[in-house]
Amino acid sequence: MIEPVRLADFFVTFFSAASVIVFGALYALLFAYSRIKHVPRLMPLAYAAYALLFAAVIVLANVANLFGSLFWVCVVILMLAGYLLAPHAIWHLCVGTHAAVCHDGSALDDGVQSSTLSDRSIPETFHQPCKENAS
Repeated sequence: MIEPVRLADFFVTFFSAASVIVFGALYALLFAYSRIKHVPRLMPLAYAAYALLFAAVIVLANVANLFGSLFWVCVVILMLAGYLLAPHAIWHLCVGTHAAVCHDGSALDDGVQSSTLSDRSIPETFHQPCKENAS
C-alpha cells in the first residue's frame, strides 16, 4: 500500500503538481508554435519546458511516495512518455488530416477519402489554404 503524503510535503506536492500542468502546457504550446510558424529556434525551449516537466514529475512522484510500487513507477514512466510523444503525434495527425481533406485533388464532397493521399510528411501542406477557402 502507498504511504500517504506527509502534511509537511503538502506545498511541495501542490506546486509540483501545478508545475506538471504548466510545463506540460508550455511544452505543447512551444512545440506547436514552433511547427506552425516555422520558428525552429523555439524547439529547444519546448524541450527545456519538457525537462522542467520531467523534474516536476520526479519531485511529485517522490513526495507522493510513488516509487515504492512497480505499478506506480510504470504509471510515471507512461505519463512522461505520453507527455513527450503526444505533441508529435497530434502534429502528424493534424498535418495528415488537413492534407487529406483539403489538398487531395480526388477528395469527394460526401466525406469519402480516396486511398491515395498527398504527402503528409511535409508540414508546409498544413499552411496552405483549403480549396473551399481559396477564391
